[in-house]
Amino acid sequence: MNFSIQTILENEEYQLIPLQQGDFEMLYEVASNPKVWEQHPNKDRYKRDVFENFFKGAMESEGAFKIVEKASANILGSTRFYDFDESKNSIFIGYTFYGTNSWGKGINPQVKKLMLDYVFQFVDKVYFHIGKENFRSQIALERLGGTKIAEEEIAYFGEPARTNFVYEINKKNHLSLK
Repeated sequence: MNFSIQTILENEEYQLIPLQQGDFEMLYEVASNPKVWEQHPNKDRYKRDVFENFFKGAMESEGAFKIVEKASANILGSTRFYDFDESKNSIFIGYTFYGTNSWGKGINPQVKKLMLDYVFQFVDKVYFHIGKENFRSQIALERLGGTKIAEEEIAYFGEPARTNFVYEINKKNHLSLK
């Protein structure tokens, strides 16, 4: 890999900072609300032991970020790059979640734009796994120009397999949206 999937990304309002072990408690505070997970494939991630597994997977991925609001320094959620495939010149973005206080404020499109603008310097395609019942995320990704291309069973880190849709955004289409 000729690029880092854990570099600090930022705009005027938000920073994506590589996730550190010491971020667990602050991130769990955001994740401990059951509403955060009600449309996600694993609805129990608000439970501490389940979230500990999720966090361990995030750390092992070496591509996870905490999403920080610059003005308040509050952690709003998390996201990550994963499954870089050099032969297909592609990568996935996912495992994204936000606390309910961040919903409906236009944060996710800004965060995804930061990630896409950065990673499209190095790859031609970005994929996303989205739970088949995660309607909020499906709509959000379609608004960003994502196209549903497949349905597959995904085994999350230490969790049972769940049906996900696979969405794609390619570099050419992303550049035309700017």
